[in-house]
Amino acid sequence: MNDRASLRRRILVTLGVIVVFRLGQSVPAPSVTVRAPEADHPLRWILDLLTGGGLFTLPLFAFGVLPCLAAPPVLRALIVLIPRLAALRDEGEAGARVLKRYRRRLTVGLGLLGAIGVLGFRGQEALDTVVAVACLTVGTALVLRLTEVITERGFGDGVRILLLAQVLAVLPPEFLRLHEKTGWGAIAVMAVVTLSITVITIVVAQGQRRVPVQYAKRMIGRRAFGGTSTYIPLRFPQANSPAVLAAVLLSVPVLLPGATWLEWLRDEGDPRRIAVYFLLVCLFAFMRAAVAQDMDKVASELVRVGGFVPGIRPGNWTAEYLEYVNRRIIAFGALCSGVVAVIPVAGLGLLDVSPRVPVVGVALQVVLVFLVGVALDTTRQIQALRLQRQYEPFLR
Repeated sequence: MNDRASLRRRILVTLGVIVVFRLGQSVPAPSVTVRAPEADHPLRWILDLLTGGGLFTLPLFAFGVLPCLAAPPVLRALIVLIPRLAALRDEGEAGARVLKRYRRRLTVGLGLLGAIGVLGFRGQEALDTVVAVACLTVGTALVLRLTEVITERGFGDGVRILLLAQVLAVLPPEFLRLHEKTGWGAIAVMAVVTLSITVITIVVAQGQRRVPVQYAKRMIGRRAFGGTSTYIPLRFPQANSPAVLAAVLLSVPVLLPGATWLEWLRDEGDPRRIAVYFLLVCLFAFMRAAVAQDMDKVASELVRVGGFVPGIRPGNWTAEYLEYVNRRIIAFGALCSGVVAVIPVAGLGLLDVSPRVPVVGVALQVVLVFLVGVALDTTRQIQALRLQRQYEPFLR
């Protein structure tokens, strides 16, 4: 009964935070003059996707989870540039707490800069601008707290859950536009696209390469300890950022009307543009996965605990072997990411839609990958919670 109550409480906390988040994206900020946005602006769909459609109407949570998404990459770049932050990263748990505090401050700072940048060009009175900037900055801090509440007391990662919620809020108008232009034929195409993306995403997310690891035996007194065997699971990290980044990069030629040699990049159905989009997604996915995984650290940890890969000498040789195996896995995963990104684009190409509607392709991929990832993470978290409750009496 306690397990059910705990699961129910976590589910209710997650749903309650999502409701509060969507209300904050609907409540208008004070002292803000709302302007009607251009319906077919070339970059509007990207901003809608990242902010939940609130950047043009400027509600209290105008930036959505965009500052929360931007803060970790900026902090990682600062860690590389500032030795003090690099030393904090190497201090273990104490340094991680300090970096977490810096990440929070950086998130609020990015929200403040975004509010100043958005409201500074509206020509409002100084007092109204100050009040609106303060409200949007406080909204960013509240969104940050909501993500932490989901992470600590709910299910899954808070940033991913709220990003999924705001993307789902943007999709219905796009699907209505698609239905108006193509009719019910779009339903069959979208069903095939959805099923294909879901299957490939689950296969890549659940697939792993198990590298066997053997631990050396140690004699303590008259007893032998160790000698057990285990494995290192190598996976391809799932991410939606390569597809979004590639779509943003291909949207830049839309803003350059004078460049006639880029005319083919403006045609959403051009095979050359689709090929470039596929290559960009594969390249960005490979680079992101290669940076995210450090095989030298894994090899050093194996040496520290007395483990080794059978047939491979410990140290640099193990790191080179793990890097070789991991590079092949990353290459396959990047290829699958490119295929997943191209499937909705090809489906929309068959429907012959206008250039405004292909946002559905990128957004559909983002939503499906997030749904699969959130479902898998939530399932693992529920199983871990049940195992913890099951073994608590024995641990006591």
